[in-house]
Amino acid sequence: MDIAGRARKLERKISRTVDAAVEEFMGRSVTAPLEIVHAVLDRAEHEIQDIGRGRRVFPFNHVRVLVVAAAGDKGGRARFAAVLEGPPSLSERIADRLRSAGCAANAIGTEVVYARRRGTEWTDADFHVEFDRTGESPVLPPAPPAVDDALRIKLAVTAGRAEHRAYTFSGGRIDIGRRAEVLDQRQRLIRTNHVAFLDEGSDANQSVSRRHAHIEFSARERCYRIWDDRSVHGTSLVRGGRTIKVPAGARGTKLEAGDEIALGHARVRVALDTMKEK
Repeated sequence: MDIAGRARKLERKISRTVDAAVEEFMGRSVTAPLEIVHAVLDRAEHEIQDIGRGRRVFPFNHVRVLVVAAAGDKGGRARFAAVLEGPPSLSERIADRLRSAGCAANAIGTEVVYARRRGTEWTDADFHVEFDRTGESPVLPPAPPAVDDALRIKLAVTAGRAEHRAYTFSGGRIDIGRRAEVLDQRQRLIRTNHVAFLDEGSDANQSVSRRHAHIEFSARERCYRIWDDRSVHGTSLVRGGRTIKVPAGARGTKLEAGDEIALGHARVRVALDTMKEK
């Protein structure tokens, strides 16, 4: 073998040795923990089943996440566990995603299993998601809601680009902003946006603050109200040809069917479903 050939052989051997050392020390996963979490949420939403009459159900109560991680990589495992345990925890994130997709969300157990190498049935190189139903209780559709609980709000994005073009919620608080996960300077999660505009794209997207506005359901008044969260470009409603500025404090501004929410240059159309199921 010539000198050049020996050099190439030695280079390949050194490269394999270095790769093996890095894999043992860091684990093989090149996907960031937060990316894995979002993949789990997307796959959970994909498992939702329509059962008729506008009702949707998630047929599982247990989610198992398998992640490639070297046995000695305690630091990497700890960082991954910190993201999954939250707050919010992976269970809370899944329940949040299911509710935003118009699906009733009961208690969902989660489990993380660390593996030394990728399984043959995995669809991703460094993680895998499995759904299961534990226990003997049958899969039942959610009971029809009472008339007060049946007030649903539908938000359709008409200007700008969000993760989804339309969202449906039933009560609770709905955070609106740019990016699904808002982190502070120390990379700690401080907010999860339920209506999340994309971080890249048009000027309309860039005019949406990361913590722009939020909507809350008032059970006493049986209505939804919106607040501006001290956004840079402000929040307003377009109703019947006139513009109504949304303040940051006080009692918020009551939403009505047909309102268009202006978030900077982005727009979201409001529809309210108050019909009682028969």
